[in-house]
Amino acid sequence: MNVIIAKTEQERKDAYFVRTKVFIDEQHVPAREEIDQYEQDATHFVLYDDMHYPIGAGRFRMLDGIGKVERICVISSSRQKGAGVLIMKAIEEFAISTDIKKLKLNAQTHAIPFYESLGYLTVSDEFLDAGIPHKMMIKEI
Repeated sequence: MNVIIAKTEQERKDAYFVRTKVFIDEQHVPAREEIDQYEQDATHFVLYDDMHYPIGAGRFRMLDGIGKVERICVISSSRQKGAGVLIMKAIEEFAISTDIKKLKLNAQTHAIPFYESLGYLTVSDEFLDAGIPHKMMIKEI
């Protein structure tokens, strides 16, 4: 598996493909909420399998001086194989390379143990985003 920063239109489409499969098709997030006004401002990451098929994605953007990790997702057949860790490590390495000291994300509540295993701490009460329960988490890097 290999994570890249999307630099071409096709790589960006690959990220949207994964996000569509996971968030829109699987979790029923409305397309207008999933693909939003921040796409052009974000740095997009795509995880490819050994056959160069897109199986994971995520995006990163700056918000109020803090790096915001967003839209982390992995195709269902590739979960529990370390794919999410690879995406998160790539985003964190990118953030470190741009001298970012703090990251935040809004985790779906079922994914909180995953993010905790990567050093993120919960800093909010539960809230709904696209009808799905979330909590905000942060990490000093």
